[in-house]
Amino acid sequence: MISAVAEKYEIHPQTLRLYEREGLLKPSRSDGNTRMYTDEDLERLEVILQLTRELGVNLAGVEIILNMREKMSAMQQQIEQFVAGLNYEFSRNLKNAEAEGKHSLIRVAKVENATPAEAPAPKAARAKAR
Repeated sequence: MISAVAEKYEIHPQTLRLYEREGLLKPSRSDGNTRMYTDEDLERLEVILQLTRELGVNLAGVEIILNMREKMSAMQQQIEQFVAGLNYEFSRNLKNAEAEGKHSLIRVAKVENATPAEAPAPKAARAKAR
């Protein structure tokens, strides 16, 4: 509840209401319309208080920082999913290669009967030709 949170963090309840109006905090509401703060809300409040009290960041700056943190977290999750997918594919390809008696992680394609004329020209050669 708002009174317990305000007391715990030594801030006025109006400050919590202000953070809510500014969109920095979004506590859920009970059936009686009482604000209910989750552990995530309290962690976010701690970040807000650290930014404002210790670093002197204004509320507009706090909003930008919090939005950037959320975007960074989402990107981190995407990277972790991508790496997990790569690891899965590498392990699958390794198992397939081992089953076929091959010992390479990367499949090499050989092109036979290719002549230098069929190969794409280097950039420098193409620039001179123009």
